[in-house]
Amino acid sequence: MLLRFILSALCLVLSVASAKHRPTVYLIRHGEKPADKREHGLSPEGELRAQCLRHVFGKRSEYNIGYIIAPHTKRNGEHGRSLFTVQPLAKDLGLTVDTHCKRGKVRCVVEAIHSYKGPGNILISWRHGPMGKIVEALGDGVPIEYPDER
Repeated sequence: MLLRFILSALCLVLSVASAKHRPTVYLIRHGEKPADKREHGLSPEGELRAQCLRHVFGKRSEYNIGYIIAPHTKRNGEHGRSLFTVQPLAKDLGLTVDTHCKRGKVRCVVEAIHSYKGPGNILISWRHGPMGKIVEALGDGVPIEYPDER
């Protein structure tokens, strides 16, 4: 009888330990853009933000990032700011940034989040427009609104 109780308790512990991993999702806006609207990269301030993220979300941080998502970048670099913002961090963490979702496809981002089964948390770097829609689609009732002038 005692052996059966111990085995039952052990099974309960194992089932709790193997319960589905629910990562925390961190959503950041891409780095600042250059004054020339024809340029698709980051401004010096945006480059600085990308470098700062290495320290904020890096290996020694408490954020434990295991997966990074940014929108698909066109061949000419258009829509690349979000990717450029997280590339230094991804390199430090040994991660490849998932860029399979196009920037307006909120459902794709949500599906990528729900499909992630790996270790660690999720960092999403996106443009400000769809960020509120991403938050709303994930089930938060209060979407983020960023002013365009920031």
